[in-house]
Amino acid sequence: MKSSKLDDAMLKPTLGLWDATAISIGAIIGAGIFVVTGIGAGLAGSALAISMVIAAVIALFTALSFAELTAWQPKEGSIYEYAYSLISPLAGFLAGWMWILSNIFGGAAVSLGFAYYLKEIFPAIQPNITAAILCIAFTLLNFLGIRESAFVNDILVIAKIAVLTFFIIFGLTYINPANFTPFEPLKIEVLSAAFYIFFAYGGFARVAVIAEEVKNAKRNVPKAILFSLAISTALYILVGVVALGLVGKLGLEGSRSPLADAIGVTGNVAAIYLVSVGGLLATATVLLTSILGVSRIVYAMARREDLPQVLGNLHSKYKTPYFSVFMVGGIMTLLALFIDLSQVIAISTFALLFYYSLANVSALRLKIKKRVYPRFVPVLGFTSCLTLLIFTLFVSPQSWIAGVSGLFLGIICYFIKENLLKG
Repeated sequence: MKSSKLDDAMLKPTLGLWDATAISIGAIIGAGIFVVTGIGAGLAGSALAISMVIAAVIALFTALSFAELTAWQPKEGSIYEYAYSLISPLAGFLAGWMWILSNIFGGAAVSLGFAYYLKEIFPAIQPNITAAILCIAFTLLNFLGIRESAFVNDILVIAKIAVLTFFIIFGLTYINPANFTPFEPLKIEVLSAAFYIFFAYGGFARVAVIAEEVKNAKRNVPKAILFSLAISTALYILVGVVALGLVGKLGLEGSRSPLADAIGVTGNVAAIYLVSVGGLLATATVLLTSILGVSRIVYAMARREDLPQVLGNLHSKYKTPYFSVFMVGGIMTLLALFIDLSQVIAISTFALLFYYSLANVSALRLKIKKRVYPRFVPVLGFTSCLTLLIFTLFVSPQSWIAGVSGLFLGIICYFIKENLLKG
C-alpha cells in the first residue's frame, strides 16, 4: 500500500452539510433509543417527555461549546486539539486518550449489540464472530474513503429515521390516553431519568472530529452539531410519547426491548420485525462512526507526535489515515472476539463527561472576540457535566473506577512519551 507522509498530504474536504449532520445523527441515535426509553419510563412515568427535554437542554450547552470551538477553528481531532491549544498539552493528550479508550471499547460493545439483535432474527449465528465480521467490514469501508463511509452512513441513517417515523405514525393510532395518567412532572425521578437519557444524546460532537473533511467547515460543522441534536431530540420525544401511550409505564419499565414490546400490543408481526431491524440499523451507524471518529483522533495525535507518527500517514489514493483506521478497527475486532465487555465499557460514561467538561473549559478560554455565544453557555455546560460526573459516582461507581484507572494510565503514558521525546 502506498502512503503519503505527514508533511506532503492533507485530508480532503469532501462532505457537505447533510453528510456531516447524518454522521452525528448516526452517532447519537444508537441502541440507546431502543433501550433508554424503558429506563426513563420506569423512573419518570408519564413525564418521560419532560425528562427527555431536560436531557436535551443539558446536552445543548455542551453542543453549543463544540459548535463555538469548530466555528473558531475546525480541526481534525476536535476536543484533543482544542484542549491542547486552549488548556494545556497534557489536557489535550488526556482528552484524546479518554476519547480513544471509551470509543474503542464502546464500538466493540456496539458491534456485539448488533450481533445480538441479529441473533433474534437468525438464532443460529455466533454473536462474537458476527460482531468481528462487522468490525472488519466497517474498517475496510473507512479505509476506502470518507466519501464512501458517509454514503453508507447516509443510507443507514435515512432507513433508521424511516423506521422510527413508522413507529411514531403507526403507534399513534393505538395509543391509550389512560397511560399518560397520573402526570407528575415535578417528582425527583424525572431528573433521575434525565440523567440516563442524557447519555443517549452522546455522539452529537462526532462530526467535530472530522472537521477538516467537511466543506466550509466553519459554517457546516456547527450547523451539523445543532441540527443533529434537534432532529434526535424531536425523534426521542415523539418515540417516547408513543411508546408510553401504547403500553404505559409498567409495560416499558424493565424491558430490554421497549420499542419492540410497545409496538407488540398492535399485534402486527411485520411492525415488530421492522422495529427490530431498526435496532440493527441503529447499532450499525454507531459502529461505523465510532471507527471513523477514533481513527481521526489517533491521526490528530500522531500529527503532534503524541502517538507514533506512522499513525498519521495518509493513503495516497484514498486520503484516509489508513494505519489509524486499521489499528482502531483491528483492536475493536479483537475485543469483540475475545473480551467480556460488560464491565470494561463502564469507562465510556466517565470518559464522555470528562472530555465534554474539557470542551466547555476550552470554550471558556476563547478570547472574547472569538466567542459566538455568551460566557454562561460553557459555564452551564461545564457545571452540568460536573454535576452528572458526581451523580455517576453514586449510581455507577464502576464507571469511576474504570474511568479514573484509564485516566491514570493516560497520565503515565503522557510522561513516558515526554521523557522519550526529550531523550
